[in-house]
Amino acid sequence: MVFEGVFNTIFYPVLLLPPRWSLLVVSLIVTFLITFSYKYLTDQNKMKTLKEEIKVAQQTMKEHKDNKEKFVELQKDLLTKNSQLMKMSIRPTLITFIPVIILFGWIRSTFLPAGDLFSWGTSIPLVGTGIGWLVTYILSSIIFSIIIRKALKIH
Repeated sequence: MVFEGVFNTIFYPVLLLPPRWSLLVVSLIVTFLITFSYKYLTDQNKMKTLKEEIKVAQQTMKEHKDNKEKFVELQKDLLTKNSQLMKMSIRPTLITFIPVIILFGWIRSTFLPAGDLFSWGTSIPLVGTGIGWLVTYILSSIIFSIIIRKALKIH
């Protein structure tokens, strides 16, 4: 892989840890960088306002579910607001997508040989005896993302 040497150099101190801990630290760093870029590549005030408007529109829709005309009008407004929110969210996703894909190649080649990073000793149907790098990365990045988003007050 082309970037293997670069990533090995960047993450060298982390790679000295046992594989499960080094993957968790890599996951934390990558998740922080993605979340940080999301915060500064989006208009947080506008996103907060849109989310609040969407919440109000959903409540109003519940109140007017018997009135078809009003419901359709509110639904159209809700779709417009959701579309605006999606457009704002897609920019940071597109910017971070390629670097993350490249990084995933390195993570795979680095942590795949380690096998199960977390094992429980007995075989569980459909799961096996433990979880490898991908499930570990996904679960840890979800948890880290929730924590970082709350800490940075990202909407």
